[in-house]
Amino acid sequence: MPRLGVFSARDVCRILQAHGFEKVRQAGSHIIMQKRQGNDTRTVPVPNHSEIAKGTLKSVIHLSGLDISLFMK
Repeated sequence: MPRLGVFSARDVCRILQAHGFEKVRQAGSHIIMQKRQGNDTRTVPVPNHSEIAKGTLKSVIHLSGLDISLFMK
């Protein structure tokens, strides 16, 4: 079974942007990404690190609503 890959903040933001998210702002060490769909807005904070921890990456995936297979090795 494929494993969750190792991603930097830049990699994660690139995947999110490819699926409709926009960089709204950067607050300290977190990049704030948003996706608007009608009346619904999804906001995903992405820690600006060279390597995002597995648990944090899972949380980002959950908040984004994207399929986990996009983040597999």
